Amino acid sequence: MIDKLFSLEGKICLVTGGSRGLGSFMAQAFLEAGAAKVYITARKADACMVAAKELSQYGECIAIPADVSTTQGLSHLVSNLQAREEHLDVLVNNAGAGWGAPFGQVPEKGWDKVMDINAKTPFFLIQALAPMLKKKASAESTSVVINIGSIAGMVGSALDNFSYAASKSAVHQLTRVMATELAEDHIRVNAIAPGRFYSKMTEFLSQDKAAFEEECKGIPMHRWGEPEDIAGVALMLASRAGGFITGQIIAVDGGTTLIN
Repeated sequence: MIDKLFSLEGKICLVTGGSRGLGSFMAQAFLEAGAAKVYITARKADACMVAAKELSQYGECIAIPADVSTTQGLSHLVSNLQAREEHLDVLVNNAGAGWGAPFGQVPEKGWDKVMDINAKTPFFLIQALAPMLKKKASAESTSVVINIGSIAGMVGSALDNFSYAASKSAVHQLTRVMATELAEDHIRVNAIAPGRFYSKMTEFLSQDKAAFEEECKGIPMHRWGEPEDIAGVALMLASRAGGFITGQIIAVDGGTTLIN
């Protein structure tokens, strides 16, 4: 029973922002868990293709480069996926962006960019792919949507990234309302709210030894997240192991939200 609980054998998955960081970690986990195919998408075509080639050592990984922050890019991704597959089992809305600036200096274009990709894109991608997610979903074998939120959407400190914090809070609420909306169609919708993980977005801090060590002191577990930390939770939510979980926001943050 345990082996089957966390198996994705035969499943078709799509991970946006899958060329690096958290997206890449989750894509690898799905492949290692037996997924039939994992599609990844990213704005930079070359990086997306290279990542798919590297991930293919674990299983079949296919790149569909697209800028999902735009209507055209989202439509390109959906049409390409529909041309290749009749159904979809797992959708991970991971693509995201931030825009750091002190209060009073946040430009409207920065605010809109972050809100579009972080909050708007997940909704319209779920809407566009809902028919594929419904296709083979059943009470015994649900389809799954995993939205990537952030503890920035849960705590009261934006750290000069105001639109990012607001957008991730929106992702959390979107997760709840979509879970209710899609439950009858046997589609579970949950969100992971990561704390600090090593990524391009946090590179500025992880490379500053003094700042990094100081921040770790303020995390109850005194470390940042590793690939296995995000991969394990994503795999649980995507598999039968999470079969009775929907509409939940799961903080993966080493305890940061306990003290903030």
